[in-house]
Amino acid sequence: MKPSLLAAAGALALIWSVSPALAQEAASLRIGATVDGALGDGDARDTDGDYVYDDYRFAARAGQRLEAVLRSDSFDAYLALYAEGSDEALAEDDDGLGEGTDARLRFTPEEDGTYVLRARTLSGTDGGGYSLSLRERPAPARAPRPARIRLGAEEAGELTDRDPQQEDGGSYDAYGFRAEQGQRVIITLNSDDFDTLVRVGRMAGGDFVELAHNDDGPDQGLNSRLVFTAPTAGDYVIRATAVQDGTGAYTIGLAPAPDAPPAKPLAIGDKVEGELNADTGANDDGQRAQLYRFSAEAGQRVAIELSSKDFDTYLVLRNGVDGSVIAQDDDGAGVGTNSRLTATLDTAGDYVVEARAFSGDGEGRFTLTVSEVAPPPPPTPIQFGDTVEGEIKTEDPQSDGGKHYHAYAFSGAEGQRIQAILRSGDFDAYLEVGAAEGDFTALASDDDGLAQGTDSRLNFTLPKTGDYVIRVMPLSAEEDGLYALELTERGPEPEPGSILVGATARGTLSSTDAMTEEGAYYDAYRFQAKKDEKLRITLVSNAFDAFLDLGEGGEAFTSLATDDDGLSDTHAKLEWTAPEDGWYVVRAQALAPNETGAYALAVERQP
Repeated sequence: MKPSLLAAAGALALIWSVSPALAQEAASLRIGATVDGALGDGDARDTDGDYVYDDYRFAARAGQRLEAVLRSDSFDAYLALYAEGSDEALAEDDDGLGEGTDARLRFTPEEDGTYVLRARTLSGTDGGGYSLSLRERPAPARAPRPARIRLGAEEAGELTDRDPQQEDGGSYDAYGFRAEQGQRVIITLNSDDFDTLVRVGRMAGGDFVELAHNDDGPDQGLNSRLVFTAPTAGDYVIRATAVQDGTGAYTIGLAPAPDAPPAKPLAIGDKVEGELNADTGANDDGQRAQLYRFSAEAGQRVAIELSSKDFDTYLVLRNGVDGSVIAQDDDGAGVGTNSRLTATLDTAGDYVVEARAFSGDGEGRFTLTVSEVAPPPPPTPIQFGDTVEGEIKTEDPQSDGGKHYHAYAFSGAEGQRIQAILRSGDFDAYLEVGAAEGDFTALASDDDGLAQGTDSRLNFTLPKTGDYVIRVMPLSAEEDGLYALELTERGPEPEPGSILVGATARGTLSSTDAMTEEGAYYDAYRFQAKKDEKLRITLVSNAFDAFLDLGEGGEAFTSLATDDDGLSDTHAKLEWTAPEDGWYVVRAQALAPNETGAYALAVERQP
């Protein structure tokens, strides 16, 4: 319920909204220009309220080499680039300038068009002043002829500021070698002076085309180790560089790689027993692994499970042609440390399953199962206000984690608050919500949010207008049984009321109010205080155990002080001194989930 304010006659009500701006008009930015700006309460926020930003629009040509730099002494700078009209970032950078928390983003558009550069905080809505520049970078110097490195050799080198620069910044040295099609080599790059990064690729028209890279090898240090398989016969180039503009001495090595462990044949529907031991072959990262190869049709959906009583299992599914990773999992089976993954295979052909231990050197017996999974059935429509009953059975579809589930579809609008409650006397209830299009990916989930045993309550604000799916399932893959699902609309996010120092606000907590992550209802009030002003804030209620939470911000709320029973056993009192001039927010809140009722909130100066 929106709180009411009782104040002295003639006092002006202060109205403030914390709903984030989901979009803003982008200012124009000319290439070669520098602008000064500031991020604050009036600027746009992302849909989750996690950061605040300004957008700048500019036109660019295909192939134009550009660099944007965002500097600020007030916040951790972050830059993102978008094609106009798209919400998918083409490039992003946090600390690329290498001078603290300032950002540098280098990019080359692939086509003529209008782009949007977003100057934002890394996180949080406490912004401040900033400087943003956008310039065209000069044409790159011609890449130097790489030094030759022979198979079996190790060379010493040094990165300096005089070395050639990569497109995304940072010095590099280049080494060339020749390989036959399918030849496997190990490239190592070690340094005590910088965090190494090794890249391998081919030159095309003067441009380096990367084929593979490695930052940190399997030794858990900062050195690099890359096993590379040449896709065709020809000349290849290694770039020895640093993760972030490092310089110093290094050694680089090129050695023959052992043959990959042979992949044992496997058919969809098979269940096999295997073992990891000291004689087991190693994968490209030097970890013991058993490999299995199977064939599949385009669009076929498979579930792969790996279990062991001897070690913590880890599963990797790879493309059988180029070895690229399609999916991987550690503890997805939902029980203990066993693994399970589900994937829809895009193309017909061979695929490889890698069965290994999470630690890499685990030993013992294991069981591997590959089975075909039927496509998920269409979800059942559900409307706001509906309560549906059902029963989870072992023949129902399974999630990627192996849990049997029922799916329900509904439509909603951007910013709409929804609530789903799942009750069951047969199993520990679990809820997920996700977008309807494409493969299901949970946007939010809940286990025991109802705070009444093992039933679930999921509160979620829809990020955009469209269709959504709720999945009803047990917490454990082994559970099943009867359930009841209730879907309600909670209305728009309540706006904070306002309260003057010296006034009392009377209100009522209800099930439509804002809710903390722990499931407690609250009303929010905004007030203004001067630096060092001493205030006493009390919350009295005969209906619920009162709790006060005082902080800064609105949706991105930062707590500064709290109290439960400072006034009495169930009434709260805070005696607080404002650290700075500004606006603050106090939450009149119930201590426990699901509590509602009338209250009185007073904000006054300490005598």
